[in-house]
This record gives sequence, C-alpha cells and structure tokens, in this order.
Amino acid sequence: MHMADALLSPAVGVSLWTASGAGIAFCASRIRKTLDDHKVPLMGVLGAFIFAAQMINFTIPGTGSSGHLGGGLLLALLLGPHAAFLTISSVLVVQAFFFADGGLLALGANIFNLGVFPCFVGLPLFRAGAGSNPSSGRLTVAAIVAAAVVLELGAMSVVLETLLSGRSELRAGPFLALMGGIHLPIGVIEGFVTAAVLGYVLKIRPELAAQALGTEADPTRLPRSLAPVLVSFAVAALFAGSLLAWFASSRPDGLEWSIERAARGGGVAHSQAVPAHGLPRSLADIQQQTALLPGYTLPNSDAGKQPKVGEPAWPAVDGGSSLAGFVGATITLAFAAVLGFVVTRRRKKCGNP
Repeated sequence: MHMADALLSPAVGVSLWTASGAGIAFCASRIRKTLDDHKVPLMGVLGAFIFAAQMINFTIPGTGSSGHLGGGLLLALLLGPHAAFLTISSVLVVQAFFFADGGLLALGANIFNLGVFPCFVGLPLFRAGAGSNPSSGRLTVAAIVAAAVVLELGAMSVVLETLLSGRSELRAGPFLALMGGIHLPIGVIEGFVTAAVLGYVLKIRPELAAQALGTEADPTRLPRSLAPVLVSFAVAALFAGSLLAWFASSRPDGLEWSIERAARGGGVAHSQAVPAHGLPRSLADIQQQTALLPGYTLPNSDAGKQPKVGEPAWPAVDGGSSLAGFVGATITLAFAAVLGFVVTRRRKKCGNP
C-alpha cells in the first residue's frame, strides 16, 4: 500500500508530511517519558523484521493481485503505540530513501496510512477484543479483526488522498470498492501472522503480555532479558530478507491492482508516471540519488526492470534482492535503535526518571 508521488498533489503530500511529522514529534515526546531503556534494542530488531517482512508479497488467490504485511499492529502490541509509530516511520523512511519504495512526496502519507491506524486504532481495538486473559483462539480473532479494520482504514485513506489530489482518471466508486475489497483478505492474513508471532513471543517472554493487552505488569516480577526475543527477530529478519524474498509474488500489489482497474480509458501508465516538473519531480530526482538499491535489487540489473506481471521465473533467485534485504534490515535496525537511544538519552540529560 505504499503510495507513489504521482498519486498525490503537492498540497496533499505536504499536508500529510506535516501531520506525520507532528505525530513523530508527539510520539518522541511521549516515549522520552515512558519507554524502558531495555526496549530500545527491541525497536531496532522489530524494525528490521518488519522491513524484511514487507519485502515478501503473497498472492491473493483468484484476484491476480498480491499483498504484504504492514506490521504496525505487531509493533504496537510489543512496543506500545508511540514507540511503534516511530519504528514503522523508520522502516518507511529507509524504504523510501534507500530503496525507492514509495515516493518522497508520498512519505508523509505512507507514514500516516501505515502508522496512525494500527498504532492508535488497531491496538485499542485488539485489546478490547482480546480482554485481559485471552485464550489463543480469542487472541487470534482479536488480531484478525484489528488487522482487517486498520488495513481497510488505510486503504480508504489512500483513496481519499488520491481523490483530494485531483486524480480524475481514477473513477472514485470503483477505486474505493477495489481497494476495500482487495485489502480485506490482506488484513485477515496479517491478523493470522500477527497472532502467531505474538503467541510465540508470549511463550518465551510471557511478561510482555501486559504491554500487548494493556494490563498491569506484575510489580514483583523483575524485568527479564529480552535476548531470546532479540535474537529470534534478528535471525528471522535476515532469513526473510535474504532468502524468503526470493519467493515473493510477482503480481501487482493491492494498490497497483486497484489503479489498473479503476483508471479511465486504460490510463494506468499515466497514473503511475513521475511528473515532469515541480516539487514531485525535484523529490524524485533526490530519491534517484539516494536510492542505493532501487527496487530492492542492484542498480541497472535486469531483475529490477522486470514488470510485476506475467509468469517470470519463480522463485526469483537474485543476489541483489538478498543484498537489499540484508542492507535494509541492518540500516533499519540501526536507524530505529539510534532513534530510541537518542530520545531516551535526552530524557536522562533532562533528569527525567
């Protein structure tokens, strides 16, 4: 659901940059007061895991489309809403600047759509559905409902932002129906994955249930090392980004698929074209300079030029993709961890407990 710059007018793009920037500032101020220092490394490894997981598109049967995990809900369950918002923002910043995944003008919109809803709507929705002592079945149902709702809200926001930008070649009714329809199964799959990962984490560190469920932590229980969790997610991130990404679906994702079908007169190419001038063009030029591995592969490689249609070789064994997964996960880990460290460091300098 990463938006491209071509879908947004400068006014809408800048407005969402402002809104997302304000959200980042607010969350930074909150975690400065509340984040436990031992969760700073967790921000890093979870950010790396979500980066790698988002590289793996899965086919939606019978549609010709694909989807990938958003990851915001899982982050919110394990980190809390404010640290989760900063972490998913870190993932999207790394994707946009280093891998040209999502436009720079659209970065604010992508942070808003993939961060605000899971962190500040999905988390309380999950907690309300799960209760204070859920069975595994109830936890799964709560995760599926919360993930489906936040994916639908994000999809509806993409439609609204695009229409507010004056993209008249996209028919509003069909675009809304297609985006809502295709992101519902993606949300259900994300819910299952979120429940499975959360269940695994709670088995090895059950004390994290208080964070996920919003209940009071046991004051008599001393904090335990998060090393097993950190190692698990670090290994999973490297494995997913370096190897599992070869098995990603080559079909267009839900947004691309919806645009193809909602465009008037087959205006697909125009709807995805980079504007020839103005702020979007300037930002596209900046992105071209900063993207180390555009499209998650080596620059000028044939793999990076393959369209996401037809029946290319599968699995797509590509050293460039593996390198991108490793580099991206490493950069995201460092970026999110340093962000958390800087914020908590400022807390100590200011004398806050």
